[in-house]
Amino acid sequence: MRQKSHSLVLAALCAVGSIQMSANAQSNKPALPPVNPSTAPFPDFGYMLPPEQIPGVKVFKLSQDFPQDEPKGELPPFFKTDFKTDWKKWLMQVRDYCFEGNIGNASVADDFRVENNKVRKWYHMPWQHYTANGREGFHGLTKEAPVKVGQLATTQTYATAGAWAVGFFNDRGGWKIGQVWKDHAKPNPEAIGEGFPHGTVLFKLLFTSIPRTFAEQQVPFFRNGVWWDAYATYNFSDTTRSTIQVVLTQMDVMVRDVNSLNGWVLGNFQFNGNGKGKAWENLVPVGIMWGQDPGNRENPPSVFPLVKTPINQNLKQTIINSDSSELPPTHLGWNGRLNGPLDNPMSSCFSCHSTAQYPQYDALSPLFDPKLTNVVKPGDDTWMKWFRNIKCGTVFDEKIDLKNKQYSTDFCLQLAESMHNFDLWKDARNLVDLQGGLSAESYKAQKKLLKSAQPATEPTVHSLQRNQ
Repeated sequence: MRQKSHSLVLAALCAVGSIQMSANAQSNKPALPPVNPSTAPFPDFGYMLPPEQIPGVKVFKLSQDFPQDEPKGELPPFFKTDFKTDWKKWLMQVRDYCFEGNIGNASVADDFRVENNKVRKWYHMPWQHYTANGREGFHGLTKEAPVKVGQLATTQTYATAGAWAVGFFNDRGGWKIGQVWKDHAKPNPEAIGEGFPHGTVLFKLLFTSIPRTFAEQQVPFFRNGVWWDAYATYNFSDTTRSTIQVVLTQMDVMVRDVNSLNGWVLGNFQFNGNGKGKAWENLVPVGIMWGQDPGNRENPPSVFPLVKTPINQNLKQTIINSDSSELPPTHLGWNGRLNGPLDNPMSSCFSCHSTAQYPQYDALSPLFDPKLTNVVKPGDDTWMKWFRNIKCGTVFDEKIDLKNKQYSTDFCLQLAESMHNFDLWKDARNLVDLQGGLSAESYKAQKKLLKSAQPATEPTVHSLQRNQ
């Protein structure tokens, strides 16, 4: 059952309704006026213990004061580095840009509280608090994907772990999010336009929910790990959350660059606690990609679990770190395309993100679509639909026979998910127009949180899953 947080009485409701409780109706005081849902703050998170059970704890705050005007300042310094000819320097410069002002606090638990960053502004995506996978209240982590036996190391036998993650957008990315969500009660997908502006940077920290004893014994690179408290589960299939610890595993970066083939450059880091760095510095480069190599349809046998990182030298739009002393053995994506240790080994960073659109009609992988699972074969024409080079701002697969127009969310799955979650919330309550505000009486009537229901839309609207 979803718990109450100190900053929202019921997850989702303060985004579109009043946070005024029924105490007003039970007293002689006049009822407070309704809150305007178009401007009410977005909820911070959806899962947390009652505050009286966690005195003194720091909780997650959604960074949501999005810029009103498009930032036009100087581009991040790594734009002066050629990502193809000096990929590692470029990737480490991106990491430094993401770290600056966000790390180096007294405790790692205080890092990435981006609302306190004194160097530059970073922002979160709203409406990720909702559904069973919604944000928890310690660090804003969302439930992402199960972690299979042997996925992280040959010695990993712990079978129920899961991936938990939180993402951040720089000012250019935050401006675009703010344009889409200018009216908090009616997101506008048309505001996406041609996509995020040149210079947008987003990054994502990913953690694994595995008990520390098992982690350090079974996965060598988790030693000297970075651990965060989380209101989460050690069993990915379990819906009953509690306060546990999760360990840093991966960091993804996306950079909007007009000089890239598809308009984006994607990069990836893996934690290696056996390195020489401290804490977050032990996130070492896995590699980068700026295209899908659609002409490469090879499908070699997949060796799993891995004892060596398989590097495919035939790929021209992916570069993988070949330094085995730095990068632990890790699986990549399909036939060596870029993916991280918590990702699907039969996909790639681009193949998943290219499906990002609203509404989300296509699964992140053909393997996730029940209509295709037993039909599609890796490398065939249907499979390669997910491995095309499509331009930023392009709809993955426009369904021309549908009444609802489809919009690209420019490779941003979080933006697609935010609008999808909002629709689920409205559908569960049969809400159509939220512009008039909700009275205290209406709020009280909707007090009980309903379970999310998949909208009856054809074809299937796929929930946004990172992995399966």
